[in-house]
Amino acid sequence: MADRFSRQQFLGSDFDRLAADTEVGIVGLCGGGSHVAQQLAHIGVGRFRLFDPDAADGTNTGRMVGLSAKDAECERLKTDVIARHILAINPAAEVTAHPVSWQKASEAMKLCHAVFSCVDRYHPRDELERFCRRYLIPYIDVGMDVHGENLPYHIAGQVIVSLPGRPCLRCFGFITDERLREEARRYGAVGGRPQVVWPNGVLASTAVGAFIQMISPWSDDAPPLYTEYDGNRFQLFPSHRLAPLIHYTCPHYPLTASLGDVDWSRVSEAI
Repeated sequence: MADRFSRQQFLGSDFDRLAADTEVGIVGLCGGGSHVAQQLAHIGVGRFRLFDPDAADGTNTGRMVGLSAKDAECERLKTDVIARHILAINPAAEVTAHPVSWQKASEAMKLCHAVFSCVDRYHPRDELERFCRRYLIPYIDVGMDVHGENLPYHIAGQVIVSLPGRPCLRCFGFITDERLREEARRYGAVGGRPQVVWPNGVLASTAVGAFIQMISPWSDDAPPLYTEYDGNRFQLFPSHRLAPLIHYTCPHYPLTASLGDVDWSRVSEAI
């Protein structure tokens, strides 16, 4: 359809071509990742690399966009479900499914202009950010959690944009050695974390908006590097951790230690 993107021309006269030439990686395709994939497909991103080793099941039907009851019953691979959903929205998209842990397909991830992390533990986030920093790939972390053991519960979440040279998840105190040790100690002790669909949608929308703000000239504002979400009050707000790091250069991942063999010129102006 010639007028498919006519209502988003404010994003720039060349945005449709830019989006079509952009390649994104999405790690984790259930709650947040399925929303991210759907929105990027709607906006015209042309190339997707999907990373998730899991098959869908009945517990995913409450939060995974594009998943049918039949898919869950048949335990269809999540990469196949999301690939089908993307192509149903934009048949011109190129979608490559990697139904394995991302480490087993890391060469493919090097080709991405940005990586969305939609995983639910600290250790995978730490590994993903390390990889993205090494190859100068913008990394966008999307996560939510439900806190409390009894009523009332509290829903919280975050979107963190990690750019080469700028503050990382460790700079913000989101990743710490203590958290990693505690998570390792508790891993496997409990079942899956509580999840519902609407916070994932809010956070995914925020992450996609930050990404589009990075590659499009539609706004003079830079995307906030750390946005927090209070799901009980339905509020998004810049993290209080931002102000002290406004002119901060990340000491954990020096640019001199990066390989820099990824062509991500389309997002270089965001740094």
